[in-house]
Amino acid sequence: MRLSKSFINTLRETPKDAITPSHQLMLRAGLVRQSASGLYTYLPFGLRAIQKAINIVREEMDKADALELSLSILQPASLWKKSGRWEQYGKEMMRLQDRKDNFLCIGPTHEEMITDLISQTVRSYKQLPITLYQIKSKFRDEIRPRFGMIRCREFTMKDAYSFDVDEQGLEESYQKMYETYKKIFSRCGLDFEIVEADPGLMGGNFSHEFIAPSQNGEDTIIKCAKCSYRANLEMAECLPAKVSVAGGKNEEIRELNTPGIKTVEELNKSLKIPVSEMIKTLIFEIDNKKFVAALVRGDHEVNPAKLKRLLATNILEMASAEQIEKVTGAPVGFSGPIGLKEIKIVCDSSILSEQAYLCGANKKDKHLTGVNPGKDFSADITADIRYIIEEDSCPKCGDEISFTKGIELGHIFKLGTKYSVPLQAKFIGKDNKENPIIMGCYGIGIDRIIAVAIEQNHDKDGVIFPTALAPYQVLILPTNYKDEILKKKADEIYNTLIESSVEVLIDDRDETTGVKFKDAHLLGIPLIVVLGRNFIEKGEIELEVRGKEKEIIKEKGIVNKILAHLKT
Repeated sequence: MRLSKSFINTLRETPKDAITPSHQLMLRAGLVRQSASGLYTYLPFGLRAIQKAINIVREEMDKADALELSLSILQPASLWKKSGRWEQYGKEMMRLQDRKDNFLCIGPTHEEMITDLISQTVRSYKQLPITLYQIKSKFRDEIRPRFGMIRCREFTMKDAYSFDVDEQGLEESYQKMYETYKKIFSRCGLDFEIVEADPGLMGGNFSHEFIAPSQNGEDTIIKCAKCSYRANLEMAECLPAKVSVAGGKNEEIRELNTPGIKTVEELNKSLKIPVSEMIKTLIFEIDNKKFVAALVRGDHEVNPAKLKRLLATNILEMASAEQIEKVTGAPVGFSGPIGLKEIKIVCDSSILSEQAYLCGANKKDKHLTGVNPGKDFSADITADIRYIIEEDSCPKCGDEISFTKGIELGHIFKLGTKYSVPLQAKFIGKDNKENPIIMGCYGIGIDRIIAVAIEQNHDKDGVIFPTALAPYQVLILPTNYKDEILKKKADEIYNTLIESSVEVLIDDRDETTGVKFKDAHLLGIPLIVVLGRNFIEKGEIELEVRGKEKEIIKEKGIVNKILAHLKT
């Protein structure tokens, strides 16, 4: 490709609303242009990078015996209502009506569609196992699109679905995808961690995320310094804490006047009681308009994902001020476990029964001290329902843990029968009995592969693409293409590389050397071949490995040197 014939749209200034390096550089390098909030157009160089990622994903999925198909982007509401997610999914789902007033959605994901297809086409165990996948646009109406392609509204996803006769088959399919994902992200040249994750709205009881460490990530990864334990913040387990708390079972309850003092921080300041010796009581609304009280220590926070899984509920929302007063008899800030009626109490396992705590009295402007769990109130469930904190130890080996930020690249789930039962995806087994198909789900954010590659590979001058994802592998840069000596040699190298099936650019534009170098570095092409005065005078060519070393090569050896670099 000759740059004079290309559609190159580099920017010298960084757009003001672009915060992360990947967002800034994708705009500056002319890879994408924003058309609206969270919506982007891929320009030719960006599209080539995306296609590189897609080709890697497709090759590895095909090697894993997965079969590609293409499902409709528009999906009927009826399928989502069968699974129960039409109401659950929330405002991120773009809903619309056709001319016949039928409700549809623009697919944010495709579990319902693929399961419906299987319910119509699979009848016997002889047709299983099978894994199907697609690479397609999705749409989620994010409330706050940000960070460019890391969190946008329209994006490209590879989503795959496995269908098996039993749990053993699911485990085999899951492990195959687990290994396939490792190969995909490794081939893309990405640094990544594999962590235990919360299945969330997707369902199922087990999942892993593939996370790229990044200071601009929205996910938090918990890592053990000693063992292999890795988990995201929503999933990380917490060991029961061992904190020395004043008092114990023999301490008597006393009611304290605490006018207008509602938070643990305010209580600590006023009463000089450590927050670790307090119980926070949070009221949540769950399915069927019921309520639950979640109890954690004052220095901890409720983890909604853990609580939701524990209660096996589809809905978990903080109760409103009106609801809290109706349930507890007191305004927000004065809730406590003693005297609660007709409400389930879930107590975090870090609250020790032999110790005394301060908590709300369920009366306005009142708190209680000397409250002993087990003696003064009983919990319906005691379990780990809190977020892990840096002071905690590894739940597997007890060693120190660390917190890092990361960007989710992919997520794999064991769905079980969450979708196959409501959508009637069944098979006849060897025993002639009908059984629900066991499912797995496996997603990759294609756009994020490119964004993460840039987050992890850039410098002050621009992108440094891994060779596997680069729009082109080599850029030939004659400093003055009008010079006949430089033009002749540049064209010769260019044509030779094309004959060798190398993806090569030549900068034949009538631009200054400075502009050419700025564009070359912005675009992040892995190898830059510079022909200038030294070639004319000494027959020397500069070979720059983007972001690394520069090497002077004699003209006869340049092509072989380029080919050798591309093989490494």
